[in-house]
Amino acid sequence: MRDFLGSRCMFGIPTPSVNTCVQPECDDMRPAGVTNRISRMHVPDLAVRSNEDFERGIEALFGALDNAVDQVMTCGPDHLILGISALSIWGGARASSNALKARIAARAGMTGREVGVTLASDAVLEALAAHGVKRRIAIVEPYYPVIQQHLEAFFGEAGFEVVKFNHLQGKQFTGYTKVSAQYLVDALRETDTPDAEAIVQFGANLPMASLAGEAERWLGKPVIAVNIANYWHALRHNGIEDRVQGWSTLMSQF
Repeated sequence: MRDFLGSRCMFGIPTPSVNTCVQPECDDMRPAGVTNRISRMHVPDLAVRSNEDFERGIEALFGALDNAVDQVMTCGPDHLILGISALSIWGGARASSNALKARIAARAGMTGREVGVTLASDAVLEALAAHGVKRRIAIVEPYYPVIQQHLEAFFGEAGFEVVKFNHLQGKQFTGYTKVSAQYLVDALRETDTPDAEAIVQFGANLPMASLAGEAERWLGKPVIAVNIANYWHALRHNGIEDRVQGWSTLMSQF
């Protein structure tokens, strides 16, 4: 027997305890018969005023990951989605991303249940391929500039040139979502540049998903919001082909 509410698929989503964005955005995107089970990676609501502060937060999140995987595996999900994007590219290489995915899968496998794992690193690359983006991208995220070296190295290895970064430098982990729609619109406009084929939004606690489709219309190019990319990747890799409207062309057309 399948789970009554998650009759088609149950996703387990470890995400930081300070993240107030992943759960509602994923719940709003889910097709009928798909459910999301959230677990929390405990991390203090750190004030972030420097690259060093941000790096300390990343270290805390890596340390909290295993417990969050253990928690969510108790409900028997079919697939895991890592609800934080920075960890997926930390180290700046596909090898480090693959090692993280293997770590999560191995931890989940300790329960005796093998599951697939979605990371933002894989999801965004597949989303770019779906849109036919070949070379140049621009990236907006809520982080500090220390993230740039990791993003440049990761996407560079995959054959992409990041022609523009927009580091929004959120001052508090929970502050990433305490923004207005106009702030997000302005951030996208400031990130856009004529030589970028697409805009990629990293940072799973930046509430950009509901604006991505609208932004594609007035920017005239793909806007890949990371929570949409993650959820799309998880759906498609579990054989769920529903075209969900209102969440950018990625979810509605591919």
